[in-house]
Amino acid sequence: MNALTRFFFCLGFLFFSFSSLKSQQVEWNQINSNSVLDLAILQAADNNHTSYSNILQIGDSNNIEAMINAKTNIMIQQLGDYNSLYFNNSFSDTKTKNVINTQGNNNIIDITGSNSVSENMKINVKGDNMTIFMRNY
Repeated sequence: MNALTRFFFCLGFLFFSFSSLKSQQVEWNQINSNSVLDLAILQAADNNHTSYSNILQIGDSNNIEAMINAKTNIMIQQLGDYNSLYFNNSFSDTKTKNVINTQGNNNIIDITGSNSVSENMKINVKGDNMTIFMRNY
């Protein structure tokens, strides 16, 4: 599957994965490659009381294991091959809003726990063969 085909497949999956009424009120002719990310942000901003996850993976053999509590809002993007993300804050009642972007190959991000320091954390990893271990207690 070439990169362009994967991109449009993921874009379509991203759009159809939304379950909010606001995103369902958009006309089909308003949806294009320029507006789909705005729709995702609109969906995320409208959802203040429950957890949501937006996950986009483009590449081969990527892995995400997310065990989150009911107050976690997380947006994950993995571009490249053989990337892994382990995110676990299921034993905490902390409200968390995180954005994690990985661009490259063979990267590992392992995050356990949540606290006030990691509440609105944004992680951007660009490169190959990088590892991040984060423990929040």
